[in-house]
Amino acid sequence: MPNTYDYRKLRGRIKEKYGTQSEFSKKIGLSEVSVSNKLNNIVDWGQEEIENIIIALEIPYTDIQDYFFTHIVEKNSTI
Repeated sequence: MPNTYDYRKLRGRIKEKYGTQSEFSKKIGLSEVSVSNKLNNIVDWGQEEIENIIIALEIPYTDIQDYFFTHIVEKNSTI
């Protein structure tokens, strides 16, 4: 099973800086579908894409882990 990452913080930063995913997509040179697939864990981000996003969103290098590599933790129900 592929890794699934929690991109809520990244989505929030996109909205904060660009207002819409569409405007953000234009800024980084990717289609809206491509960005959506990446934010929904269908396709992985590439290293160059991450570098471009860090610059576009003014993300400090010390915060990269929080934006791109936080795993989704599934809650296990116990009865």
